[in-house]
Amino acid sequence: MIVPKHLAIIMDGNGRWAQSKGLPRIAGHQRGVETVRAVVQQCATVGINYLTLYAFSSENWKRPQCEVDALMSLLGHYLTNEMAMLQQNSIRLQVIGDLSKLPHDVAQALQKSVAATVNNDGMTLNLALSYGARNEIVRATQRISAAVASGALAVDSIDEQLFASYLDTRDIPDPDLVIRTSGEMRISNFLLWQAAYAELYFCSCYWPEFDEVQLRRALEDYAGRYRRFGDVEPIITSGEQPAASGEKQD
Repeated sequence: MIVPKHLAIIMDGNGRWAQSKGLPRIAGHQRGVETVRAVVQQCATVGINYLTLYAFSSENWKRPQCEVDALMSLLGHYLTNEMAMLQQNSIRLQVIGDLSKLPHDVAQALQKSVAATVNNDGMTLNLALSYGARNEIVRATQRISAAVASGALAVDSIDEQLFASYLDTRDIPDPDLVIRTSGEMRISNFLLWQAAYAELYFCSCYWPEFDEVQLRRALEDYAGRYRRFGDVEPIITSGEQPAASGEKQD
């Protein structure tokens, strides 16, 4: 089965899952961390090269302070408790987002984890933290503007490739598939530039319920799609086969 080179996931529904069980919202986030562990390991096993998880959005800072504090604490615990798993699977950790807003201890833990896995050559796990795509685009534009103002960059040299090199994701390819859980059918300010041609997959289950079976269904659905990138559907003649998902026929 053809799998996406880069899979991005909007992990939605932790709080609603907890409420449906009569549990506090934090219980949903705790259960969601267990799902993260399982999904990361499965993605590494099936051969996905890059996995980006929307862990905490720039809008999530608006949540009650007690919930924000609990989420930051969970993140710290994850970085500590999952380091052995990351190393055993040779997974490289990266982070995108406006990290200046993170608590100092969490930012330090992130820097330590990123440094500890920098030489791993397996899958890259990319955590989107304090991340918003509009904010990312604004920050990229500010840096480009500063370069133009200083004379280091000519205006007519700015194209899509150069702009992308100023984004947080400049070191990784654009996502091939974006999955969102919980039944919501929007991408909520996630990888707006990068997901321009990504395949989208929405499932009704909450993130704590997203298991190996759910991931397999999403990957099988992706494998059955033809990605045209603005081209036309190929004409299939007798004996010919269409290109696999992720490929483009000339």
